[in-house]
Amino acid sequence: MTEILTFADPDLLAERQAWLTALGGERRLSDNTVEAYERDTRQFLTFLTGYIGKPASIADIADLRPVDLRAFLANRRKEGVGARSLGRHLAGLRSLLHHLQRKGLVNAAGATAMRAPKQPKSLPKPLTDRQALKITTSEAQLNEEPWIAARNAAVLSLLYGCGLRISEALSLTPADFPPGARSLRITGKGNKTRIVPLLAVLTEAVDTYKKLCPYALSASEPLFLGARGGKLQPAIIQREMQKLRGAFGLPENATPHALRHSFATHLLAGGGDLRTIQELLGHASLSTTQVYTGVDTARLLEIYDNAHPRA
Repeated sequence: MTEILTFADPDLLAERQAWLTALGGERRLSDNTVEAYERDTRQFLTFLTGYIGKPASIADIADLRPVDLRAFLANRRKEGVGARSLGRHLAGLRSLLHHLQRKGLVNAAGATAMRAPKQPKSLPKPLTDRQALKITTSEAQLNEEPWIAARNAAVLSLLYGCGLRISEALSLTPADFPPGARSLRITGKGNKTRIVPLLAVLTEAVDTYKKLCPYALSASEPLFLGARGGKLQPAIIQREMQKLRGAFGLPENATPHALRHSFATHLLAGGGDLRTIQELLGHASLSTTQVYTGVDTARLLEIYDNAHPRA
């Protein structure tokens, strides 16, 4: 990186880089989380530099008061940032401050004492089972190139059939699908590994793609390739899903990640227990999975309102 960074002095930038490196190494946070924390702290230090009128230093960080952090969060809120992102901003700043505190450079008590912005209660928005099944077929894909249509169908099928995150699906390799495979070993957030069942229909979708793919597939390289043979990027699948929304009149919540929500919600509606669904999704805490009970209850109430003679 050759860009000259001016949002903080060199000593603070060096400590920040050491912290970011530790997040991805020792603490094994996902690349997406590290990128988000890098962006959040860069925005904070840029704000602080403007706030105090000079490049922020470790001494300035040591002098931070809760009112300074609240000023930053208020500034971000004015820019339209929501409560969830503000909470992540504060979590990233606390982590950086704790890193500096461990080295005896600052006292992080003020940031630790600050309460995170109240998070809105929102339920995941799954598709119906009919919608999910329809858009995961090869026939539903809109790309005229057969191998790309098969690729898109295979990726979407894995999101719905295994409850994968899009990053997890696009990190799979041909070696993950040995002959007769009945399960997948998935490495998710925080390098946590889980085993998910692999249905025959999913294996067939992947096999169809592999047979049609015009590029040589190396056992240890990404299974899903872009049109020019490089690793398939999430934005491509997101764009394909957007086209499917328009073509089939699907709601705005029909995104690749909604297929993961649909996987969990439909399992729960079919009698699956929360602990099993937690394991399949790779959630660290059962409380994260419990949100799907709210989805199921909401669906039951909707059915009641629409169907009961006296509703």
